[in-house]
This record gives sequence, C-alpha cells and structure tokens, in this order.
Amino acid sequence: MTATLERPSETVGVKKKRPVTPARVALHVFLVLTCLMTLAPLLWAVYASLRTYEDTSVNGYFSIAKSLTFENFAKAWEIGDLPHFYWNTFLITVPALVITLVLSSMVAFGVSRFSFKLNIALLMLFTAGNLLPQQVIVTPLWRLYRLIELPAWMSESESLIDSPLGVILIHIAFQMGFCTFVLSNYMKTIPYELTEAARVDGASVFRQYWQLTLPLCRPVLAALATLEFTWIYNDFLWALVLIQDGDKMPVTSALQNLKGTFFTDNNLIAAGSLLVALPTLVVFFVLQRQFVGGLTLGSTKG
Repeated sequence: MTATLERPSETVGVKKKRPVTPARVALHVFLVLTCLMTLAPLLWAVYASLRTYEDTSVNGYFSIAKSLTFENFAKAWEIGDLPHFYWNTFLITVPALVITLVLSSMVAFGVSRFSFKLNIALLMLFTAGNLLPQQVIVTPLWRLYRLIELPAWMSESESLIDSPLGVILIHIAFQMGFCTFVLSNYMKTIPYELTEAARVDGASVFRQYWQLTLPLCRPVLAALATLEFTWIYNDFLWALVLIQDGDKMPVTSALQNLKGTFFTDNNLIAAGSLLVALPTLVVFFVLQRQFVGGLTLGSTKG
C-alpha cells in the first residue's frame, strides 16, 4: 500500500487582487489630487527659486523658464545672513526642545505610574494649557517679562524682554501640555510589573524613571522631538513680540532682510524660504522611521 501525496494548492500564499470598483477608483483619484494640491506650493516655490528676476519680470511667473540657476540660493544665503540667524534659532529651539521633553516625561511618569487623588486633575491642568490661544496672553506676558529682572550677562535689557531665555520659557510652557498627554498615555501601556520588580530590587523612583521607563519611550520621544522641533523652529509670534533687537531674531525673520526698499524679488524670497525650511526637512528625514513608529504605537496588539 503506497501513500499518496497531495499536491499543495497553487493558490496558497497568493494574495487575491481586490476588485476594481468605482468607489476605489474615486478614492485613489481623491488621494492623488490631495497630494498634488499639498505639494503644489512647495514645487512652485522650488521652480520660482530657480528662475532669475529678469526672466519672471519679462515673461511672468506663469511661464516656461528660459534658464534655471542656483544663483538665488547663494544670494539669499549671503544677503539674508542666514548662518547668524540659524545660530539664533539654534539657541532657542534646542534648549526649549530638550527641556520640554525632559520635564514632560517626568510629569508623565508621575501621573501614569503612581496613583494619587490629584492624578487626573494634574494631567488635565497640563493639557488645558494647549486650549488657551497664545495671542490672548501677549499683552500681560509682555508686561510680566518687563518686571522680571535678569543679570546683565544673561540679557542686555536686564529683563526677559529681548532675551532668548524669555522665548524658551514660553515655548516650554505651551508645549509641555501636549507632550505630557502623549507620554502619559504611552507610559500607561508599559506593564506595571516592570516598575514593581525594580522597586522590589531596591531601585529608587528616579532610577525607575531614567533607566527603566525612559528607554522604553524612545519611539514616542523621537516622534515628539520631530513635531516639537518643527513647531518651535517655525514659530514667529513670540520672537516678534518678545525680542526687540533684530540681530537676536530667529531665522524665520531673516526673510525680511531679502525685501528691497522699492521692489521685492519673489524669486529670491522663494529661495530663502526653502533654505529656512531645510533644517525641518533634515530632522524629519533623519527621524522618519522613529517618527512613523511613534505615531503607530498602540495601533495594533501584540
């Protein structure tokens, strides 16, 4: 008696193609159009930055370029004094980003890993700060900053006005709520048995936070770092209100230096705008994998 072997089905492991329906075609058309509409301003800015002012003044902006050149980028870099303003932005963005993430992670650790009466109220207090429009407190904050004195080595005005520290503090205050909310929700997904085992082994609260919980939050911290860097870097309101000296302004204000007295070279401004936006693109592409991973955390089980 011989055993017969059944031939495996040829359809095993082959994915069935979804039927093409009018609704599916309409969905893809909508997504393509939405993508094009989103990218259109950026692509047009790139196209305009590669054209000369003489070309657009004669033929118009809605025309085919006679020639393309990178001259506008070199002029924007030199006329706008971008390295100086990049440094000003660095002095504001990096400290504000690091301090915001550190303080937010500490608050999130407290409200997510410990149970006490004001647990939820404390989290709501930090989150409620994001519901307040920033423009509402411009006048009282400016007056308060004038009253807070600083040593001369920290601020030439001897107050928080016209000082990078003042801009850093307001960014920390407004960004902590969102970061605390996101981090606390993520920390609640970490098993409590880990901190309980560490506590039994004699680990202090700070060690549970720094050496146990924080390393597990790297994906969500990377996602928050990408978002916060973009938001703080692109901010212009608080720098405009709190800084009076033009040499201390962030890079977003450097575009003002590219405007002429009697006319404006929009091609030059387009090139400057792309150079100003370049650091945010670099940060996003460097942290792209961690950013996407942080956004999808908790979307699936297992």
